[in-house]
Amino acid sequence: MKRLFDCLAALFGLIVLGPVLLVLILVIRRDSPGPGIFSQDRVGRNGCVFRCHKLRSMATGAPNVPTHEVTQSYITGLGRVLRRTKLDELPQLWNVLVGDMSLVGPRPSLPSQTELIAERSKRGVLKVRPGITGLSQIEGIDMSDPVRLAERDADYVRTQSLLGDLRIIVRTALGGEGRGDRVRF
Repeated sequence: MKRLFDCLAALFGLIVLGPVLLVLILVIRRDSPGPGIFSQDRVGRNGCVFRCHKLRSMATGAPNVPTHEVTQSYITGLGRVLRRTKLDELPQLWNVLVGDMSLVGPRPSLPSQTELIAERSKRGVLKVRPGITGLSQIEGIDMSDPVRLAERDADYVRTQSLLGDLRIIVRTALGGEGRGDRVRF
């Protein structure tokens, strides 16, 4: 049921928001040099690596490290708006549609985040698809605390339900929550 909901919602989102996505890609390219969509290797279900897509919110040449390790100087002016409104996540609807991600689940980590991957593996978190948003994000737990994050992600895996996912989506979209990782100052 979760996969069917993910596919239908992602397809609907891509159809309805496709024109917005195309405009944002053009605006990003005009705002700063580089592509409009940024793709990066992430760790997904069963520890498999996949290409995760986002609207580019950082300057080309930003280091390939977790967001909480990047200084704000790399974030573009438009990127700040995209991150605050969560519009930078729109291309991940494609990741959901092709099966790499879910709408709700633990946020995918970088392959270099070995401590987080090990903690999630110990707790069975890697058995599920990563999500665009998740329980940890709406609770303000970011990837800078791998043990706490893996524990809360494991709580999500144990208690996940369609109704619970809907609550997380609503809290993310309407509540201004689900900010994800914070960049350093």
